[in-house]
Amino acid sequence: MDVQRTEVFAKEWIQAWNQRDVEAVVSHYSEDVEFQSPLVVKLLGEASGIVSGKQNLREYFGKALTAFPGDLGFELLEVYVGVDSLLVHFQAKGRKAIEVMELNREGKIRRALTLFQP
Repeated sequence: MDVQRTEVFAKEWIQAWNQRDVEAVVSHYSEDVEFQSPLVVKLLGEASGIVSGKQNLREYFGKALTAFPGDLGFELLEVYVGVDSLLVHFQAKGRKAIEVMELNREGKIRRALTLFQP
């Protein structure tokens, strides 16, 4: 993914979250996605913090949006480009976070790791 497309991808991802549009958010992920986040542990009680598969991710994101009602206030801070990967540095309601995204050949997120500032 080139630098310009990466910026667009990240902005669309942020916008989908701010619109609270689960379908728009999951459209960025592959069918065989593996997603890991500390919020998975908190919201699902899954000790590994991992959600596998797009349908399971859709359900998890729905629960996350229910757990955090109102304006999410996602703001894109920076985007870093790697080889078939990108890092999205953002904040939500002042709390900073990073999502590291590994992409497949179609430019969909195959693996994602979310990290939050303590």
